[in-house]
Amino acid sequence: MTNFIQIQLHNDLLRPVREWLETIEIHHSQVAHFLCKAIPAQCPFERDITLFGRKLLHIPPMCKLNPLYEEVVGLRFKALCYLADECGEDVTAYC
Repeated sequence: MTNFIQIQLHNDLLRPVREWLETIEIHHSQVAHFLCKAIPAQCPFERDITLFGRKLLHIPPMCKLNPLYEEVVGLRFKALCYLADECGEDVTAYC
């Protein structure tokens, strides 16, 4: 029961940050470019450790353990959409 209460308290503490991240709107291409460069398209922590051509270990993606993962990825998506829709830029370099 204590773990559930701790999780609920943790979620309540992050609620203002989540709401702030969700309400951010992109209005400048420089900001959109910065966000697309700063937020990776894939989890950078996922790796396969190989030795002499044999896979020894697989490190799974841990990004989803981040409690703000969905909001940050959503912000990157907003930036990509702004660049593609409003600025008419090609965003394939960020994918």
